[in-house]
Amino acid sequence: MRRIALAIPLLLAGAPSGGPTPTEFARWEQQAANVTITRDDWGIPHVRGRTDADAVFGALYAQAEDDFNRVETNFITSQGRTAEFEGEAALYRDLRMKLFIDPDSMKAIYAKSPAWLQKLMVAWADGINFYLSKHPGVRPKVITKFEPWMALTFSEGSIGNDIDAVNVPALQAFYGNGPVRMGARPGPEMPAETASALEHSDDEPRGSNGMAVAPRNTRNGRALLLINPHTSFFFREELQMTSDEGLNAYGAATWGQFFIYQGFNATAGWMHTTSAADRSDEFLLTVSERDGKFFYRFGNTDRPFVTKRIRVPYKTANGMSSKAFTVYYTHYGPVVRAQGDKWVAIRIMQEPLKALQQSYLRTKAKNFTEFMKTMDLHTNSSNATLFADAEGNIAFLHANFVPRRDPKFNWRQPVDGSDPASEWQGLLGVNEVPNSINPSSGWAYNANDWPWAASGPSSPKQSDFPAYVDNGSESHRGRHAVMVLQNKTDFTMQGLRDAAYDSYLPAFERSIPALVRAFDALDAPSGLKAKVAPAIELLRKWDLRFSTTSVATSLAIFYSTELQRSGGRGGRGAAPVEVTAPQQIEALASAMDKLAADFGKWDTPWGEINRFQRITNEIEPRFDDASPSTPVGFPSANWGSLASFGARAYPNTKKWYGTSGNSFVAVVEFGKDSVRAMAVTAGGLNSVVGSKHFNDQGVRYAAGDLRPVYFYAGQLVGHTERTYRPGND
Repeated sequence: MRRIALAIPLLLAGAPSGGPTPTEFARWEQQAANVTITRDDWGIPHVRGRTDADAVFGALYAQAEDDFNRVETNFITSQGRTAEFEGEAALYRDLRMKLFIDPDSMKAIYAKSPAWLQKLMVAWADGINFYLSKHPGVRPKVITKFEPWMALTFSEGSIGNDIDAVNVPALQAFYGNGPVRMGARPGPEMPAETASALEHSDDEPRGSNGMAVAPRNTRNGRALLLINPHTSFFFREELQMTSDEGLNAYGAATWGQFFIYQGFNATAGWMHTTSAADRSDEFLLTVSERDGKFFYRFGNTDRPFVTKRIRVPYKTANGMSSKAFTVYYTHYGPVVRAQGDKWVAIRIMQEPLKALQQSYLRTKAKNFTEFMKTMDLHTNSSNATLFADAEGNIAFLHANFVPRRDPKFNWRQPVDGSDPASEWQGLLGVNEVPNSINPSSGWAYNANDWPWAASGPSSPKQSDFPAYVDNGSESHRGRHAVMVLQNKTDFTMQGLRDAAYDSYLPAFERSIPALVRAFDALDAPSGLKAKVAPAIELLRKWDLRFSTTSVATSLAIFYSTELQRSGGRGGRGAAPVEVTAPQQIEALASAMDKLAADFGKWDTPWGEINRFQRITNEIEPRFDDASPSTPVGFPSANWGSLASFGARAYPNTKKWYGTSGNSFVAVVEFGKDSVRAMAVTAGGLNSVVGSKHFNDQGVRYAAGDLRPVYFYAGQLVGHTERTYRPGND
C-alpha cells in the first residue's frame, strides 16, 4: 500500500481535470489485481476476472488501450456533446440527443438500478478512468472523467439508435430561429423527403446479415450461426470476456460498451440485424395559444405543453459558447418538427435501464429458453436476431419492441395526435411478432429485409400480423440469402462461410439482359454501337458473379451508376423500363469513358478499382491512391452481394475505397461438448498507425479468409503475445 500511496501524487500531477482521488485510485488498483488480459497473436484481448464486474473493468481498459478515441466518441455522441469538440455545426445533432438524454434523469435511473447492474456500471467507468490515469499523455476531447450513469446513455449497441428517427434539418427548421411563435411557421418547413435526402445523402445500406442452420442441415449434426454485421469499419472491438460468475462471451463489442453485442458463449450465439420493425411514431398536433402558453388538442381537451430549457455548449475559435432552446414536450414525446400548420411530436422507446439489462443478460444465456427470458424486457427495438445454441435450436426473432396500435391508422405516416385512439396500447408480446423458431426448413436468415421469407416455406405469414408490425420489403440480398440456404443439407463451417461470401449479384438479373437486348435491337450501325460492342459481349457472357479479376463486374456497376445519375431506373440493378435503348447504350458508353479516364482503360478488372485501405486512425478516414491498398472482390450490398463492401471514389482518388459493410464476420458451430468458431475483423484491432495489429487482418478481410478463434484457454497456448494486468501494460 505504501508504494501505491507514493505513486498517486505523480499520477495526479499528469492527469486531466477530473482525475482520481487517492481512494478511487486505490480501488482501481485493487480491482486490476483481479483481472488478467491475454492478447493473442492477432492482438485480440481475452479478459478474465474473478467477477463479472472485474471482467467489465478489464474489458473497458483493453478497449481504451486499443482505441480510446472511439470509446470516448461514442459517449460524447450519446450525451449530445459533439459540438463541444466539433463546434457549432454539430449543434442540432446535440440538441436531438438532449431531447431524450438528460443527465439528471440518467443519474436518477442509475440510483434505482439493481445492485448487480450498478456494480457493472461502476466497473465500466472505473476501467476507463484507470486507463486514463495510467496514460496521462492521452487527452480526452470532452469527457475527462467517466461516471457510472453514463453507461445508460448508450445501452443498446446498434449503429443506428431510435433517436436517429428524428430528422436533424427538420429539427433545426423548427427550433433554429428563436422562440417558437403561433401565426408564423417556426423556420422554413422542410418536406420530410428533402430533409432525409440532405441528412442521408449516402445511400449505402447499413445493416447486417445473419444466418442460422439447424443440425439436420449440417454435416456434423451441429447448429451453425453466421455473424456478419454491416457497419462502418472499426465500429466494434473483437474481444472475449470471462469470469468465475458464469460469464464467457466472445465477439464484437461496440466501442465503450461492456457487453458483447454480436457474438456467442460456450453454448449459444446471437446475431442482430437492423430490422424494419415499426418502433416509433410521429403525431400531428393541433396547437393553440392562450396567454402566451401553448396547448395541444387531445380528445375534447387542450393539454398544456411541458416546456424545458436546454442549453447546448459548442466550441468556437475563441473558446466555449452555448445556445439555449425552449423545447416542447407532449405525453407522446418531444416536438421535433412542423408539418403545415401542425406541430409533430415523436414517440420512441425510452427504457435505458431495461435495454442495458437485456444487452448484458443475453450474453450469459446458456440456451434458447434463457435467451427468450431476456426478450421479455422488450428493449431490442431496432434489431431482429438470429440465434443458435448447442441444444440444436435456431431462430429468427423479430424486434421485440413493437407497440400495440389501432389498425385504423396508417402508421407509416404521422397520425392524428388529437385522436385518443392513436395512443399506444402497450407492446406486442414476444409471441405476437413474426418470429420463426426451429423452422421445418432447417434454416433462418435476415438481411435487413422483411420477415416473410426468414425461413423459406416455414416463414411467418404476413396476413397473420398487423400491417404496422414491419415496414420492410424484399431485397436483392434477401433473395440471395434464400438461394444459398435452401435445398442444402450438408453445411459445414466452411460451407456457411462460402454461402456468406457467395459471389452472385442478383441485382443485375434484369438490368444487364435488358441492356444486351437494347444493344441487339439497334439495327442501324453507328459509331456508338461499335464502341460498346466489346463491352456488350463481355456482359452477354457474364455469369453475374463478382471477382477481383472480373471486368464485367466493373462494367455493370459503372453502367448502373451512370444510368442512375442520368435519371434512369438502372441504378441499383433495377430493370431500366423507363429509358430508351439508345439511353441505355449511351449510359454504357459513359461508363466505359469513365473507366478509361480514371483507370487508363475501359476493361479494368474490378479488383483494381475496389480497394481496402487503412492508413489513418481517424474516424472519418482519408485515402490515397499512391499508398498501399488491397483488392476486394465483393461490392456494395446494393447489388445483392451478401458480403458487403460500401466503397466509392473520393475527391482526391480514382480508386474506390470501402468504409462500411462487412466489419466483423464469424462462423460458429455449437456442439454439446464444445464450441468452434472462425472470424475476421476489418483491418486490425489496434488503432495506432504502424502498430503490428493496425492492419494485420487487412488481406484476410479482403479475401474473406477467416482465422481460427481461440475461445478456450488451451487454444491460446502457442498463440499468446502477452499476458498482463490492467495498469501493468
